[in-house]
Amino acid sequence: MVLKGSRFRRLVPRSKHANMKTRKLFGISLSLLIINLAAIMERADENLLPAVYKEISEAFSAGPSELGYLTFTRNFVQGLASPLAGILVISYDRPTVLAMGTLCWALSTAAVGASHHFQQVAFWRAVNGFGLAIVIPALQSFIADSYLDGVRGAGFGFLNLVGTVGGIGGGVLATVMAGHDFWGMPGWRFAFIMMATLSAVIGFLVFLFVVDPRRRIGNDHDASEYADRENLVDKGGVNSVSIWMESWTATKAVVKVPTFQIIVLQGLVGSLPWTAMVFFTLWFELIGFDHNSAAALLSLFAGGCAMGSLLGGIIADRMSQIYPHFGRVICAQFSAFMGIPFSWFLLTVIPQSVSSYYTFATTLFLMGLTISWNGTAVNAPMFAEVVPAKHRTMIYAFDRAFEGSFSSFAAPVVGILAERVYGYDPKSVDPVSGSTREAFALSRGLFSMMAVPFGLCCLFYSPLYWVFRRDRDSARLSSLKEEEMI
Repeated sequence: MVLKGSRFRRLVPRSKHANMKTRKLFGISLSLLIINLAAIMERADENLLPAVYKEISEAFSAGPSELGYLTFTRNFVQGLASPLAGILVISYDRPTVLAMGTLCWALSTAAVGASHHFQQVAFWRAVNGFGLAIVIPALQSFIADSYLDGVRGAGFGFLNLVGTVGGIGGGVLATVMAGHDFWGMPGWRFAFIMMATLSAVIGFLVFLFVVDPRRRIGNDHDASEYADRENLVDKGGVNSVSIWMESWTATKAVVKVPTFQIIVLQGLVGSLPWTAMVFFTLWFELIGFDHNSAAALLSLFAGGCAMGSLLGGIIADRMSQIYPHFGRVICAQFSAFMGIPFSWFLLTVIPQSVSSYYTFATTLFLMGLTISWNGTAVNAPMFAEVVPAKHRTMIYAFDRAFEGSFSSFAAPVVGILAERVYGYDPKSVDPVSGSTREAFALSRGLFSMMAVPFGLCCLFYSPLYWVFRRDRDSARLSSLKEEEMI
């Protein structure tokens, strides 16, 4: 049958529209796929060093306080440099910024694997923090722009789920490889170089194939958000004065938002336990678990966190529909509170012996399932609702700046408490069987930096019951006014 006349002409545009829609959906799916791969590698890179703390300690004769210093160095630099991400996304598409940061952390990861002095490791961990400072805020704002308000918690939860899979892979891989040599190279060094190579490949994929959501918005029904950025970059180059003025305007707009101030306040203490947890692998090995058993325990914890972040995101999305003004806050306080009993039971009640393996495993999984909601279900979605879309990268950047720089002190404090208060002696550790006495000392240092901060975090969320609604309404009104002016 041959179609003629007006009937044929009506069908042609529909076919073109369908093809364009299919290409658009394919581009969005490909971008999100590669972004999730980048999140996997980012979390894998974060977990590499803590997974081989024991080997680092033996290679450089370093105790817990020196190991904590390495984590402090990376986190502190990451916190200080995070606002740079908010400035860079004004001048460049986020895929370009993400690729730059990914290649930076890939270089530093390879350099750590090749280092022969403790000071070299510390320097390259600082460079690693600089790369992560660029990547994480841009990654979070990318996801915020890719999902609507009602499902944003699930979007962040899924990102954290796949990222945690990468963290599990990185931690398990490094822990298992640490017990072997590869072509004459210690396994922990080979793991760093291999992970750096994979990260560099992902960085190139991000640069080549990922499309910024703002560009998609600009090509569709509302060009205003993308035009804000385009106006700052002329044909011949970047207007640096306009960029710095826009950065300063965004900074002032973000910092004065009460919801941002409250979430940052809780994050200052709420992030301390998570930074302290980098010692979990060392603690289990001191108890006497071998590399494979320690990796399995940490994998269960990470798996619980991954499932919990997605579950928490879905529950918080549902709660926000039933109680739009405080549903997410309820979820946040529940998750933070659960950190107290689990920390107490894990670190002080369970006998610190290899015979307690299954008790440790069950506790770690349930702990991860319940304490991992805040970032993906509450903080990240709320940030996206209380500022205009063009300021989202800046609000995530400043959140990382404040929380990252403050939480970086947790790791060295755990080491100092373990050594100077509870009597940890790195010279007493047996390379094979560990040391029960030192494991006990480290567990007490960990408990001090976990239970109390979890309680304060739960308390500090309370003012959001009153201020979140007002800040969200103000952001929506501001966005409507900007649209009317264009």
